[in-house]
Formats: sequence, structure tokens, C-alpha cells
Amino acid sequence: MGKLSQFITHPIELRAAIILKFFRKPLFSVQDTQETPDLKKCYQLLNLTSRSFSAVIMELNPELRNAVMLFYLILRALDTVEDDMSIAHEVKVPLLRDFYKKLSLDDWSFDGNAPTEKDRAVLTDFNAILHEFHRLNKDYCDVIIKITKEMGNGMADYILDEEFNLNGVQTIKDYDMYCHYVAGLVGDGLTHLMVIAKFASPELINQPELFESMGLFLQKTNIIRDYAEDIEAGRSFWPKEIWSIYGNKLTDFQSSTNTKQGVFCINHLVLNALEHVTDVLSYLSSIQEQSSFQFCAIPQVMAIATLALVFNNENVLHTNVKIRKGTTCDLILKSRSYKGCVDIFEYYLRDIRKRLGVEDPNYLKFNIHIAKIDQFIEEMYQDNLPQGVKPNKTPIYLKVTERSKYDNPVEDVQYEEIYKFNMLLTVLLTTGLAFLVIYLGPSQN
Repeated sequence: MGKLSQFITHPIELRAAIILKFFRKPLFSVQDTQETPDLKKCYQLLNLTSRSFSAVIMELNPELRNAVMLFYLILRALDTVEDDMSIAHEVKVPLLRDFYKKLSLDDWSFDGNAPTEKDRAVLTDFNAILHEFHRLNKDYCDVIIKITKEMGNGMADYILDEEFNLNGVQTIKDYDMYCHYVAGLVGDGLTHLMVIAKFASPELINQPELFESMGLFLQKTNIIRDYAEDIEAGRSFWPKEIWSIYGNKLTDFQSSTNTKQGVFCINHLVLNALEHVTDVLSYLSSIQEQSSFQFCAIPQVMAIATLALVFNNENVLHTNVKIRKGTTCDLILKSRSYKGCVDIFEYYLRDIRKRLGVEDPNYLKFNIHIAKIDQFIEEMYQDNLPQGVKPNKTPIYLKVTERSKYDNPVEDVQYEEIYKFNMLLTVLLTTGLAFLVIYLGPSQN
């Protein structure tokens, strides 16, 4: 189904796309992204490597925008070294372990990637990244250096791990550790950057389980969705501790005779990912600055929407499934407020539970876990208390109550955007009707 027909059959998503394109105003100007030739080059590299990340980073408060952009490019450079199979291990491993040291140099670049490596420009033009990196607040630099060191060493360890390279991820503990290195550390670094900028509650620093869950929830969603792509590339990230319950080999699920077991395995992995939901919602309640909140919230609502899409979906076993473009537009608009994010999670959790079959081996576990999330959300708002009963002022209730004051201006903007859309629609319909009356009216002799 083409994008146009998708929009026609999903009018709410069409409205969201129009509002996003024509009525939503960016929070900040992006003029300062052209301040120096090196900075301009960095943003070109950002757009070259990922249009989706570029879009959300460009929306950030200028206080944090350059730091996050450079953090992303540095980790992308590190990842480009790790991914390139043409680089010999004796070159790659020391480079990964010492990559953080390059950040202390005035100039350094690397041209050892294969010519076909799509993101090699991040390394060949690394001088521009270094020049702008040294212009950052030292506290931001220290965070980025720390995370780069940990991630580089983690990547090197996995390259040298023969068991992982031969047989993939084995246990759920290994699964969590792998996701920690590729995504949990990113959540760690971003949290420290936001706290330094005074855009998030300082208490987040002492709650590593929250920012760890932010990363793991995203990474696990991607791993579930990318099954077919990874199998084709000879990679294996689904943990054997889970998939071996349903088949003898991970590739067996692509056979038509094993589809049902493959779907049960997908659902089991979705259940595992849902264990991070309450941490994700707790984390988001601690982000106070609006652009930082949107930066954190958008990937998380995309993840829960993707989990609902892959749940019970046998297509995952054969192709890479994605949520519709219009759905993405709708999620971006609705997730600008904390309550909007919670509503999105509730919607997709209900959708998962509605499609959960009693024959699923994890039927009971799914219902118990989703009920716990529902209870957690009820504790946040406590809207339906009997008359005269005061709310139980738990930490999450107080946090969400405090966070609500940041939502009010956002909700006003949302109402204004919908009003403008409705006015445009009224004008278009009225004009169209007028032309129709004139065209179909009696001819004048």
C-alpha cells in the first residue's frame, strides 16, 4: 500500500502529517548550526548518517544541541569502525579500545574503512568533529569521553568473544549486557548531559536502572524487529535462552512448519521488552525541559508502537516491518506532553492484550505484567478515587503531578494547531462546495 492510500484510509494520520508539516512550529531556531565551517560540516555529517536522528537533534535546545550532535557522531564513528569487517582485528581492537584517547587530540582522522562503508565520512572528516568537540563545556566533554571509553572497550570484548561470534547471544543476562553496551551506555551519557544542562532532575544520576531501561527498551525492540535482516546477514541477537524454548535452531522459524512457534518466540521477546516500561515512564517524568523531553519521548513511543506491530506478527520472520509514516507523525505530535506519552503506552498495551491468544505459552504472564503496568499508571494520576478519598502521595504520583505543569503550555499549542487545521479544512470544503454548486447549477441561456 502506497503512502497516499495509507493516508486516505487513516484520516487521523493524514491530519497529523499536515499539522506536522505546516502548523507545528520548531521550539528553537537552527541558525546557530552554521556558526563555523567545522560546525556546518558536523551537521552535514549528521544528516548524512541519519535523517531521523538529525531531525530530533535539530529540535533540541541550543544549550544541548551541539553536545548531543557531537556525542552521536563520535559514537557513530566508533560504530563504523566496529561494523567494518574489512578492518583486520589487530587494527580494529586496539583502535576501539583507544578511541576515547583520540578525543584529546587536536587533529585525527581515519581512512582505513572500505570504500563501500556508507558512514566512512564520519571518520575521514573526524577533524571537524574534534575541533567542535573541544569548544564544548568541559563537563560535557568528560561525559562523552567516559561513555566512548566504555563502549569502545565493550565492542572490543565482543569482537574477541569467540562464543558470541560463533553462536550469538546465549542467556537473557548476556542479552541485557549486549544491549547495555550498544544502547544503555547511550542513555547513561544523555542523562548526564541533560542533568549538567539542568534540563532533568539530578536524582536521575542515582537511578541507573531508569536510564538503562531507556536504552534497553529501544534496542530490544530493534532486535526483535530485525530478525529476518540479521539472519540474512549471518548475525544472531535473539537470546538462545528464549528462542531454544520454541525451536532447535534460530533459523527454523522461517520455515512454514515452524511459524507458530516463531510467533510465540516473538511474543516472548516482546514480554521481555515490556519489563522496562515502568522504568521508561518513570524516567520521562523526570525530564523538565520541553525539547529534551521530546527528544527522549519520541523514540520510546515509536518503540511501544513497534512492539505492538511485531507482536503476534509472523511477517517479522521474513521481512523488516515498520510502522506507517502517518503513525509516526501522529506519535510525534501526541508525545509532546507526558500525559500524551502515557496515553500512547496505554493504547498499545491494550492492543497487545486484545490480540493475545489463550494458546500463547506466556498468556498468563502477559496479563499479569500488563496489569502491573496499568496499576502503575493508575498510581500516577489517581483520577477515579471515591469522593472524599485523598490520593496516595507516592513518589511517582508526586513526580507526575510536578511534571504536569510543563504539559499545560504544550496542550495549549496542540489545541491551537488542531484549530488551525480545522479552519483550513473548513475553507477547503466550503470553497470546494461553492465550485461544485456553480459547476452543477443551471446554465444561463
